[in-house]
Amino acid sequence: MKKSVLSFLFALLLVTVVFSSVSAQKAVGDYKMALILPGSINDQSWNATNYAGLVASNEKLGTNIEYVENIQAADYESTFRQYAERGYDLVLAAGTQFDEAANAVAAEYPDTVFCVVNGSVSTGPNVAPIFPREYEGSYIAALVAGEISENGQFATIGGFPNQAMENLLSVYEKVAVEIAKERGIEDAAAVRAYANSWDDIALGKQMTEQMIDNGADVMFIYANQVGLGGIQAASEKGVKFIGFSGDQTVIDPETVVASVDFDFKAFYTWAVEKFLNGELEGNMVHEAGIAEGIFVPIFTDNVSDEIQERVAEKIAEYETGEVDLTVYF
Repeated sequence: MKKSVLSFLFALLLVTVVFSSVSAQKAVGDYKMALILPGSINDQSWNATNYAGLVASNEKLGTNIEYVENIQAADYESTFRQYAERGYDLVLAAGTQFDEAANAVAAEYPDTVFCVVNGSVSTGPNVAPIFPREYEGSYIAALVAGEISENGQFATIGGFPNQAMENLLSVYEKVAVEIAKERGIEDAAAVRAYANSWDDIALGKQMTEQMIDNGADVMFIYANQVGLGGIQAASEKGVKFIGFSGDQTVIDPETVVASVDFDFKAFYTWAVEKFLNGELEGNMVHEAGIAEGIFVPIFTDNVSDEIQERVAEKIAEYETGEVDLTVYF
C-alpha cells in the first residue's frame, strides 16, 4: 500500500511539474516586441521594406510587433531603454547605425534581446544582429547596370561610410565597370560619394545632378530617403537609375528601370521565428542572402529579355560557388 501511495504521489508531482513548465511558456502573441525605424514607413525604400517584414511576421507567426518611426540618432539609446524598461522581450532596430547604441544598452537589460537589422556588431549574449549580405544584392544591381549603361560611367551614393556600405558599393562599382568593359566600353569607370544622411531628399537631388553633369548615365543610391531626391534628378535629366532595398520601379518605371527588392518579409519571419524558438543567439551575427531568397530582381519593360536572361545566368553561377564577391571588397 505504501508503495502504491508513493508511486501515486510521484506521478502527481511529475504531472504538476510538467503542467507548470508548459503553462509558463508564453503564447506567441504575448511576447512584447518592437521595431525602431530611423525614417518613415512611406519612404519606398529601407524603412518601408523593414515595415513590410514586421507586417509579414505578425500575419504569419501571430506576433504583435509594434513600431516607432523617424527616430533620430540622438535618441537611439533612450528609445532602446524605453522599451527595455517596459519589459519588452525583443527590440529590433532597422539599420547598422543602431549597432553602437544597442550594444551600449544591452548589458543593463539582460532579459531583453536586442536585434539590429543589418547589424554587424555583437558584444553580449543578448545582442543578436541579423544581416542580409547586401553585397550580394548590389551584385545583382551591378549585373543590370553594367548591361544597360551606354557610356560606362557609373555613380553611386551611400548613406554613411560604414564597412557594410563600403563593401556593397565596391561590389556594385567593380562588377558594373567590369561588365561594361567586357561590352567594349574601355574607359568605363565609377565614382562614389556619401551623403552622410539617410533622409535629406534635397541633398540627394543636388548630389545626383552634379554626378550626372559630370557624365554618369546610371545612378545607384543606397541612402534611404536621400535616394528619392536622386530619382527625381535622374528623371529630370533623363538618365537611368537602379533601385535598391525596395521596389523603386513603382516610383518612376521610365527612370528606375530595375530594382533589387529585399524580401524582408521572409527575412523578418525567419529571424523572429528563430527568436521564438530560442535560436536567436547573442555574441554572433546571423546572416542571409541570395541562397535564402532575400534578394529579388525586378525589371521594367526598359530592360530587355536578353539582359534579364544574362543576369539570371550570372546569379545562378554565384549560387553554385563559381563567383567570389569578397575579392571586390
